[in-house]
Amino acid sequence: MQVKILWADDEIDLLKPHIMFLEQKGYEVDTVNSGSEAVEKCEVQTYDIVFLDENMPGISGLDALTKIKELRPLVPVVMITKSEEESIMEEAIGGKIADYLIKPVNPNQILLSIKKNLDKGKLVSEKTNTSYQREFRQIGMDLSDRLDAEEWIQLYKKLVYWDLEFSALEDQGMQEVFYMQLQEANSQFSKFIEDNYLDWINGVEESPQMIHTLFKDRIAQHLDQPTYLIVIDNLRYDQYQVLRPVLGKYFNLDKEDMIYSILPTATQYARNAFFSGLLPSQIKQKHPEYWVGEDDEGGKNNFEEELLQGQLKRLGKSLNVGYNKITNLSAGKKLNENFHQLKNNDLNVIVYNFVDMLSHAKTDMKVIKELADDEAAYRSLTESWFEHSPLQDILKKIAASGAKVILTTDHGTVKVNNPVKIVGPRDTNTNLRYKIGKNLDYKAKDVFEVNNPDDAFLPKDNISSTYVFSRENNFFVYPNRFNHFSKYYKNTFQHGGISLEELLIPYIEMSPK
Repeated sequence: MQVKILWADDEIDLLKPHIMFLEQKGYEVDTVNSGSEAVEKCEVQTYDIVFLDENMPGISGLDALTKIKELRPLVPVVMITKSEEESIMEEAIGGKIADYLIKPVNPNQILLSIKKNLDKGKLVSEKTNTSYQREFRQIGMDLSDRLDAEEWIQLYKKLVYWDLEFSALEDQGMQEVFYMQLQEANSQFSKFIEDNYLDWINGVEESPQMIHTLFKDRIAQHLDQPTYLIVIDNLRYDQYQVLRPVLGKYFNLDKEDMIYSILPTATQYARNAFFSGLLPSQIKQKHPEYWVGEDDEGGKNNFEEELLQGQLKRLGKSLNVGYNKITNLSAGKKLNENFHQLKNNDLNVIVYNFVDMLSHAKTDMKVIKELADDEAAYRSLTESWFEHSPLQDILKKIAASGAKVILTTDHGTVKVNNPVKIVGPRDTNTNLRYKIGKNLDYKAKDVFEVNNPDDAFLPKDNISSTYVFSRENNFFVYPNRFNHFSKYYKNTFQHGGISLEELLIPYIEMSPK
């Protein structure tokens, strides 16, 4: 369909060569000599883009801009002026112009402005698809190599970059190819974890930075200054990336990294390991009063503050520590209102549970399933929550106080769509991504099995306990009512198993601007 342009300038006759140039390019151009005529044209005609001279007799270009935006709020308006006065630029920008050009303009400037405003989506889509096609081969070659732990982090960063790029495009044609490559990456990553995980945690080979040693290895060195440790439960690296521009308003992002969580990638195990500096079976052995088993009543993470104090004592750190866990909006608002009470602490820990609740709500609530139908929508909900949450206000106050911030999480989550059959006794745990029990029946090729929990530093309730972990985008379903539960849990976000999204988690160090 032919693009229609309106150009208003009191010297429009002098711009005839520009008009002819655009018409030769296939554009339809209407011209007028004043701002009032431009407004009248917009009352009866729809244009794809409007060019307005700022200085015209009668109503000015800025006044015409206001009236045109009232009539046609979505039409892009480009202001053209001889003046370089800052006040005029600011007023035009405040009037929501699409572009600002200084006279004299040449035809190519006009053409560039048209393409930037009308063809940007198409051009960006073509460029993104072309760039990914080149990258596709390199990623494929990387996947065929024997990547080490750090190389997997770098590869996952690339994949998240392309996921974000594709989600911003209207044309989703190449996205299907990308998701196939992501699935292949998760398949290879699962094999990598199965080959190396037990050696890492047993000290047989050098491990990457893992969550249970994160506090000792990295965070402790910053505690000679006021520090806030923010733990957003279940925050994936791609979700961090959509929060990043907001954080960048108030903080210098000094260190942006990823670390490895532990198995199971579930709050009970990973977050307790983080705060204690111990692996799960070590927690149960050293602090049995703080460990709650899978079958036991009560919350599984009710002793994080006590576990942290124990780790600080082992590290020889005598600090005034504040600990706050936020599980609902009112608690977040209350912490924000009482922020002044935190300033006397050496270390403030704030655990925020919203993202984890969002992933559970997507499973249980139909409306959230529809709102977070895919990865991009899931990220968008996270971004919207953050921008309107008390946490952002708290972070602003932290920045104003001059304190350091460390932002991290305990594990991520993965969108599951492939049911895998498993059979177990009635007391087998309910998690869809890992199972613990005795006499479990499954196909060995479908899982990563740990027959001796001691090898993985995992608690065992009896001598024949086995842990099995789901890989990639699989989830466990019992044979009875298999079709019903397969459909119910398909395309939900789960955690506990092995995937890039669950195991590779963000670790960020920030200082106030």
